[in-house]
Amino acid sequence: MNGVAEDLSGKSFEELVKSHDVYNHELSWLAFNWRVLAVAMDRSVPLFERLRFVAISSRNLDEFFAKRVGGLKRQQAAGVENLKVRTSVLWTPDENLLYIAEAVKELLCKTYEVLVEDIIPSLLEHSICLFDYEELTSRQKSAMREHFVREIEPLLTPLAVDPGHPFPYIGSLSLSLAVELQDPLDDERYVDFAIVTIPSNLPRFIRIPTDEGYDNHFITVEQVIKNNLDRLFGGMVIISCTAFRATRNADVERNEDEADDLLEMIIDELRDRRFSKFVRLEVEDTMPPDIVSRLVDELMVDPKLDVYHSQGLLGLEQLDSIPVYFGRGVDENLEFVHAASQTHPRLIKNKGKNTSMFSMIRKGDILVHHPYHAFATSTQAFVEQAAKDPSVVAIKATLYRTSSDSPIISALIKAAENGKQVAVLVELKARFDEARNVGIAQKLEDAGCNVAYGLIGLKIHCKTTMVIRREKNEYRTYCHIGTGNYNPSTASIYTDYGLLTCDPVIGKDVSDLFKFLTGYHHQQSYEKLLVAPNFMRKQFAALMDKEIERARRGEEASITIKLNGLDDKVMSSKLYEASCAGVMVNLIIRGVCQVRPGIPGVSDNIRVVSIIGRYLEHHRVYRFHNGGNPLFYFGSSDWMTRNLLRRVEVVVPIEDTQLQKQIQDMLEAALHDKFSAWELGADGRWRRPPPPMSKDAPREQYTMFGKKPCSLAKRAAEVGLQTAIIERTAKESKEAKRAQKKAIAALKKKAAHKLVSAVDFYNVTQSM
Repeated sequence: MNGVAEDLSGKSFEELVKSHDVYNHELSWLAFNWRVLAVAMDRSVPLFERLRFVAISSRNLDEFFAKRVGGLKRQQAAGVENLKVRTSVLWTPDENLLYIAEAVKELLCKTYEVLVEDIIPSLLEHSICLFDYEELTSRQKSAMREHFVREIEPLLTPLAVDPGHPFPYIGSLSLSLAVELQDPLDDERYVDFAIVTIPSNLPRFIRIPTDEGYDNHFITVEQVIKNNLDRLFGGMVIISCTAFRATRNADVERNEDEADDLLEMIIDELRDRRFSKFVRLEVEDTMPPDIVSRLVDELMVDPKLDVYHSQGLLGLEQLDSIPVYFGRGVDENLEFVHAASQTHPRLIKNKGKNTSMFSMIRKGDILVHHPYHAFATSTQAFVEQAAKDPSVVAIKATLYRTSSDSPIISALIKAAENGKQVAVLVELKARFDEARNVGIAQKLEDAGCNVAYGLIGLKIHCKTTMVIRREKNEYRTYCHIGTGNYNPSTASIYTDYGLLTCDPVIGKDVSDLFKFLTGYHHQQSYEKLLVAPNFMRKQFAALMDKEIERARRGEEASITIKLNGLDDKVMSSKLYEASCAGVMVNLIIRGVCQVRPGIPGVSDNIRVVSIIGRYLEHHRVYRFHNGGNPLFYFGSSDWMTRNLLRRVEVVVPIEDTQLQKQIQDMLEAALHDKFSAWELGADGRWRRPPPPMSKDAPREQYTMFGKKPCSLAKRAAEVGLQTAIIERTAKESKEAKRAQKKAIAALKKKAAHKLVSAVDFYNVTQSM
């Protein structure tokens, strides 16, 4: 990408972590989105999944413009003199926006190329067709006319733009039509202008009837509207009709210190965001130049940097909503092979009504790995059982992002109705989920839950739930600490870890955390948890210092980190220092990454890998070699400055050796992946890693953690990390079910000889 330096030799440590030509957040993010698009370009990926990755890439880009470009636009409007002190190593907002526009246009060019020239023609070979209106038969056009009159026209409002009709309100990311037309009765032949906004509740893709009935033949709603404009502009001559789409700034200024009520502040912010300035205008490439100029003037965008001409459909993020009928003669290989989430082997017995999840946790910590382990029978079941269990007296939870109809919300409401003390921290400031979270908070309050909205100046991003249960005349605390949100929808597509534990020290730490979150409490330290913003960065730095000290003494030392993003200057500097000392550093970073590997004399010992697969890699995991007695942690925090300094984050140590082995196997498999992995080079470019045993493959990949690769790592090298874990999880689940059936068969045999009580037999068989 333009702006990114390839040769970093001679750069000082300070330049490596501060200079924009070494690392720029926006360009690093766009490089990540290139890797997402690369999945759509990969012909070994099932065809319909490639279409979905085009949609994912486009959806990512929408959010990027609303948040990141929106933030730069605010800086630009403020003027450089009003911003923090800048040096020659930092770009101005103008420079940043220029590089972004160049990179995005290149990305979009490739997106439309792969979509128009490859994916759509390939779908046609499987009888999945996206038609232009001109390709329809007369009968199909008549059917679309009837559909327009019946289903679409009543929802449309044609809006004239003239001295008596001001330019209409345009919602962010809404699709609209710009119409040029003439009145044939007007002797001056004046060209009129109108806008037709397409309501978001209209299906984007309309199924077309065929001779065989309704198959997988579709047309877009905007094409149907364009070709029936005579119904909206009766008696007028249509000169041109082209689509456009505009994006508003979502980075609205927030003054939390001056807010009397966080809830009211967020409601006001949502209102302000609806009318914020525009940061992007997308137009069809057939739009007349004078109409583009008119829209540029009306929307007040930069004609050189903010206008993007599409070479096909606008709003590609909706491509994965095409309602294809799979199973009607459609090749099943168009999608990924279905991978059902499995009940965790330790929780299989918990399916029975007479088996308590709490008794399972008392036998030892449980590590759940979503989406491979089912959310419904683990994390969700934990909260649901707590809501119904008469021995449970209190539940406390943090909610960052969840769905409005989440079973977790229903369980918390049920718990309150059952007379339990329920306290919930609902983070209202979760970007793009503010409106949903406001509704959730109000619903919980109405049910009698104690609800807190967050902390001034901090986002509550930690994923923690605490259940207090009375057992034998004393209270026992059970906790769930995770890397992902309490959201059943994302739990099926994001990879995340969750720990279910009744460790009393962790329970006390979580209890102290909730005192801080819901009341007035200054916690001086935590015994086991790493908590941001007060302690975490220093604790991680201290762990790295120990590895550095060991390496300098000539001992084996290594750091392996798996994150969504890494941009904190303190952490990056420490990783460079570790590499210089001889520490082997493995970074598995899905998104933005400030650290550049392979710089001679600086980062020779650093390797950076990114995994892009069918699931979104989301867990944050940390391993420190610790002289051969490795320390493992996971939690909610990336090594981004915002996480470490401006959010409340929680990271928990994993001390059970069996659970440590599971995490180590996953990390090792990620570093061996040759199927869905990318590797960052010293020149700042991402490339597919060389195949196993290649002369170009780094040696440490195959002797990871001082031993030969585990079976999961070997399989990941062949099929990818995620497929390897899917296979292992399914195998473990089958083995657990087989063992359970064997145990029940043995009990039946004993029962027949009256060697086991009827009660014991009933309890075991009910657990099936």
